[in-house]
Amino acid sequence: MSSIDRRKFLKASLAAATVAATAGCATTTNRGGVIGGSPLTGQKSVMGLVVPPMETVRVGFIGVGQRGVGAVKHFCNLDGVEIRGICDIDQQVLDRAVNIVTARGMPRPAAYGENEHAYRDLLERDDIDIVIISTPWRWHTPMAVETMLAGKHAMVEVPAALTIDEAWLLVDTAEQTQKNCMMLENVCYGRDELMALNMVRKGLLGDLLHGEAAYIHELRWQMKEIDRKTGSWRTRWHALRNANLYPTHGLGPIAQYMNINRGDRFDYMNSMSSPALGRAAYAEREFPADHQRNRLNYIAGDINTSLIKTVKGRTIMVQHDTTTPRPYSRHNHIQGTNGVFAGFPNRIALEEGGRKSFHEWDYDMDYWYQRYDHPLWRRMGEVAERNGGHGGMDFLMFWRLVYCLRNGLPLDQDVYDAAAWSAVTPLSEASVKNRGDSVDFPDFTRGAWKTGIPLGVVS
Repeated sequence: MSSIDRRKFLKASLAAATVAATAGCATTTNRGGVIGGSPLTGQKSVMGLVVPPMETVRVGFIGVGQRGVGAVKHFCNLDGVEIRGICDIDQQVLDRAVNIVTARGMPRPAAYGENEHAYRDLLERDDIDIVIISTPWRWHTPMAVETMLAGKHAMVEVPAALTIDEAWLLVDTAEQTQKNCMMLENVCYGRDELMALNMVRKGLLGDLLHGEAAYIHELRWQMKEIDRKTGSWRTRWHALRNANLYPTHGLGPIAQYMNINRGDRFDYMNSMSSPALGRAAYAEREFPADHQRNRLNYIAGDINTSLIKTVKGRTIMVQHDTTTPRPYSRHNHIQGTNGVFAGFPNRIALEEGGRKSFHEWDYDMDYWYQRYDHPLWRRMGEVAERNGGHGGMDFLMFWRLVYCLRNGLPLDQDVYDAAAWSAVTPLSEASVKNRGDSVDFPDFTRGAWKTGIPLGVVS
């Protein structure tokens, strides 16, 4: 494809993505009212996609503020990586990221930041294989789509999509281009989540029945970030949508335990929100009466609770709360016929194979780590913890990503995971609007979930 044709193609793609982004969840039953359906002409599934091994993974970054700069640091510490380009419209953070690379003795990457579409110049480069996208939410789908259409693999921060139309756009584009679109759900690489996955795969909990996932993280303080940093754009979402605004941190690991999109899939969901009181009260207490934070009408319920039913009959509770004063939790609760593992704090109870009666919790995780630590963590955990990033999960995620690309292996997460996990936000919004009525999940795999190979205990 010529440079001119590619630019036209990218422009058309962005227009489509923009339409999807502003459409809300108006088309939760898409494809002419059919949930799922056959691939569009010229497309094929990317389930288990394997691309030719890369001796060197050449990387570009779009967005290097609070989240993206950490990714730059981690890639500087990975073997077989070259950082070729970095883009950010904030000159201060752009310079910071470039200096991080050169301070490690690596070649100076090209810098882009003239305007909000400068990333397109980065995408025009023919010496970049993957692009790490760490921008505000509204840019995730448009940038990921353009990245794939430019012939590169898209690695996008959470959530990958804000609407069902955006989710389908990611799936369609990945299938059309045969490029990876991986949502960077770092929690799937946490030590405890990996251990729970290992326990599940070894049958320790029996047949799985129920999971509980959450993002409970008091973030009202971000409202004081007015012109820069995450709160400058994230706060406004609480005035735009009454939904689970950030579902994937807790849900991703539960979905992997249950083989979602690889033997089971999300079927339908019911969702309800509590009153929206905390943000307005905080704004009234912390800002002048005429401040912009007091002019917002906060509509997102302080606590959203959703219940997902899978095709195989399992249930998953998903909660969101970034407003109320309470300890951090992702729940990470997985229940089977032989017992349960739960997080925050970590504890386990088993009918057979435990050290206590299943009527009381066993909190001694050292015993269980010694027996069920995931092989990936046994191999790389010390290095991951030393490099940091949420206890090492960030570094391990990027290490594993590069390892798969260099060795011609399928990635641990694919575009179908990105679409399904992200779909909780628009579907919860639709359910809340309709008194908690159930809403259907699209089958983004178009039936391929029935034969998909579950994520193994990789080493």
